[in-house]
Amino acid sequence: MNRIIHAALVLGAVLFASMRDAGSASAADSAVTTTGDQTGSGASVWNQWRGPDRDGRIPGSSWPDKLDGRLQLQWSKDHSPSYSGPVLLDDLVFTTETIDRKYEQVTAYRLSDGQMVWNRRWEGHMAVPFFAAKNGDWIRSTPACVPGHLVILGMRDVLVSLDPQTGQENWRNDLPASEGTPLQPFGAVCSPLIDGDVVYVQSGGGLIEVDLATGRVLWTVLGGSSDMMSSGAFSSPVMAVIAGKKQLVVQTRLELCGVDPDDGTVLWKTPVEAFRGMNILTPLVIGDRIFTAAHSGRSHLFQIANDDPDGWTVNEVWSQKTQGYMSSPVVIDGNVYLHLKNQRFTCLDLQDGSIRWTSRPIGDYCSLVHNDRQILSLANDGVLRLIEPTSDEFRVVDAAQVATDSWAHLAVRDDLVVVRDLKSLRLYRWTDSANR
Repeated sequence: MNRIIHAALVLGAVLFASMRDAGSASAADSAVTTTGDQTGSGASVWNQWRGPDRDGRIPGSSWPDKLDGRLQLQWSKDHSPSYSGPVLLDDLVFTTETIDRKYEQVTAYRLSDGQMVWNRRWEGHMAVPFFAAKNGDWIRSTPACVPGHLVILGMRDVLVSLDPQTGQENWRNDLPASEGTPLQPFGAVCSPLIDGDVVYVQSGGGLIEVDLATGRVLWTVLGGSSDMMSSGAFSSPVMAVIAGKKQLVVQTRLELCGVDPDDGTVLWKTPVEAFRGMNILTPLVIGDRIFTAAHSGRSHLFQIANDDPDGWTVNEVWSQKTQGYMSSPVVIDGNVYLHLKNQRFTCLDLQDGSIRWTSRPIGDYCSLVHNDRQILSLANDGVLRLIEPTSDEFRVVDAAQVATDSWAHLAVRDDLVVVRDLKSLRLYRWTDSANR
């Protein structure tokens, strides 16, 4: 991924990135409710891409101070490949996969014993450009789940809603067929976001709002072109209140934007330069500021305001050389913790962007979850690290091998840690002591 020697490899990296981040998501849309309209926030929720508020934070969660002996495998289920992160609702966990390069499938398991409750499949495979095929051509958008709806975005921009308890189909919208929009060159990546009675997703036609009850598209904005370097999206939107206004924060291939969820009006936007449009990270909203880091570009902190007579303004607080990749960052106590294109982990001071420390290489990809006191980081080689967030050094408290090849985002809820290996779904549980 990091090996960008010429244009073809770079485009391959784009796919890989898109597969494993912006959604690194799942076979069913990765919807989310950052406002808590239907799901609420807290340690007991992991129903969408990057958790309760799509920022990797699970406040109030308590983890042991060691992994070895305290994180125990409860069950494991074999699966075909997927880059989608697992999501949980009540007593069920859901995972996606692409089977025989023909079908996309979603499976529900009971958390307590790993018993399969249901699975559903449909034709949905999409071949990617030949130069990117080595990185896989399976589903990667993470589903989103609320009572009554498990929303999945397939590789071919087919949006599906299933009943989480039974797997019965509520509705299906083949967006290219119904809206006349182009297929995304590398397949759909965005993890959908559920807010109240609507779903938002970045498709080949742009950012769309979809009625959750019927699957009907209500509006479309930020449409791209058919050019391979600018069409589609590798990022996933978040919902936030910025400068007193609830809005969608959306990163396209070329720009960072704020969108009014009521009618799709673009409130503000600013360019973010990335090599060949590889803006992959999920924007990190911090109050009225937004952090992002471009693949082969730079890191930026933007201040968003609405106190100018002419309307919304976007001011760059700082910009520096640190290059992001596919792994979306977390923020703790005024520091941004970010995995980089050069495979290293870094800590940036949020105030001025200065680099506090940079680690040795630890892998091509890391998904990050934190509880304000500790960070759990799952690398693509399957090593789970328990990290103490400090501003003076990269401090790994403990590490454990929990998978062999994992590019899907980690899921954490209460005492459960769910890992999607490329070929399996594994459920771990924290225990009180190493002797149990």
